[in-house]
Amino acid sequence: MSDSNAPPAPLQDENHIVAERREKLAQWRASGRAFPNGFARENTAGKLDELYGDKDSGVLEATPVEVSVAGRIMLKRLMGKASFVTIQDLSGRLQIYVVRDAIGEEAYADFKRWDIGDIVGCVGTLFKTRTGELTVKAETLCLLTKSLRPLPDKFHGLTDTESKYRQRYVDLIMSPESRFTFVARSRLVQSIRNYMNGHGFLEVETPMMHPIPGGATAKPFMTHHNALDMNLYLRVAPELYLKRLVVGGFEKVFEINRNFRNEGLSPRHNPEFTMMEFYEAYANYRSLMDFTEGLLRHAAREALGTETFVYQGRRLDLSVPFARLTITGAIHRHHPGFTEAQLGDPDWLAQKIKDFGEDVKPGGIGSLQLQLFEASTESELWEPTFIIDYPVEVSPLARASDNDPEVTERFELFIAGREIANGFSELNDPEDQAARFRAQVAAKDAGDEEAMYYDADYIRALEYGLPPTGGCGIGIDRLAMLLTDSPAIRDVILFPQMRSE
Repeated sequence: MSDSNAPPAPLQDENHIVAERREKLAQWRASGRAFPNGFARENTAGKLDELYGDKDSGVLEATPVEVSVAGRIMLKRLMGKASFVTIQDLSGRLQIYVVRDAIGEEAYADFKRWDIGDIVGCVGTLFKTRTGELTVKAETLCLLTKSLRPLPDKFHGLTDTESKYRQRYVDLIMSPESRFTFVARSRLVQSIRNYMNGHGFLEVETPMMHPIPGGATAKPFMTHHNALDMNLYLRVAPELYLKRLVVGGFEKVFEINRNFRNEGLSPRHNPEFTMMEFYEAYANYRSLMDFTEGLLRHAAREALGTETFVYQGRRLDLSVPFARLTITGAIHRHHPGFTEAQLGDPDWLAQKIKDFGEDVKPGGIGSLQLQLFEASTESELWEPTFIIDYPVEVSPLARASDNDPEVTERFELFIAGREIANGFSELNDPEDQAARFRAQVAAKDAGDEEAMYYDADYIRALEYGLPPTGGCGIGIDRLAMLLTDSPAIRDVILFPQMRSE
């Protein structure tokens, strides 16, 4: 007996349903008509609704509109000699009215054996039902793809979060919210690309496999190239290659692509993630903050139609100027009881970091202040806030400030308690950069797996001359989380990394 009109079966019955559907497929194959590829879809549900959804039945009867539609069966109501099915494509859903006398008795008998989830094509004419629903009266109907597995309960979809991530294809079938999220993400990326192109930036592609991992303090993934007999690393950042291009005279460049960091999984972290990095000659970190602010407003307008929206129940407003605070300034604002003297005392800082439940990493006063900021304050930065002037010791690629050689011309942008962007005036002094690389190598030798390697070719590039340059990286996944009200990074990555089943 067909499962078409029954509610979805319990999990223990799924094998029986699959077996039943495989038998239907076998009969379909025997007829010589299985999996045809000649149907031409000419119309989509959303476009038809846009063009004809407001037309009354009299207009459609006076001027018949013939359409060719296709999609997945999501609902099916059998009623003797006439039936209704609802199909779904990316743009929406559309009802089809199937009458035995219109399509023929044999075709109608075949149709009655089709199941929820099957993909069908239909040619027919538009009309309105008595309830005003735009519907296609089928003239021809064909099965294009047989679905062998039953869809989940239409009212609950994939209720198990892990199944949503593992079986994203089912999640997208069942969840309009998931489809919206990934359509919005696509629009977001396109809006960023348009903004960059409109401001004279050149989009480029740089290597994914690096002989030396560089551009960020992170633990890399390693692979081996057999023909060259050498180890290579999946890139942790494209930064050093993009700055090589600025040396070469490409004065405004950007890249939207993947980075890979061999680190943990969390609601904010996936080992494979998307960044947009851009570099501009004769710019500095202050002009880049202004540019980044404008870019994010543009992205919100293009993706959502507004610069003000709600994220996880709280309002966010990107239309107002973003705050700019130093690390200690931000700590003071959110923890006014901490004194200047305490924030300058390494023993007090170390103890306070422990009080917040974090391990203390070795480093100078600037590093300890940053660790306290990350433990105590970062999550409190709900409204867009630039944190500026990071310590030199934690910013190996950033230019030191002319006013204070202990800090760099660097910013990180935080929204809703998480980092969205990181940028700085680039260090273009090759001798200073070489010394910073050597310090990173010493840290790596001392056990810091995330410290950078010494990149001799990059130093050679700097020796040809890098103009004063500003650069910034923006986390596309985290920005997509904000603009789609998604609580976890895996909600905005189509196929996030998962443990083996």
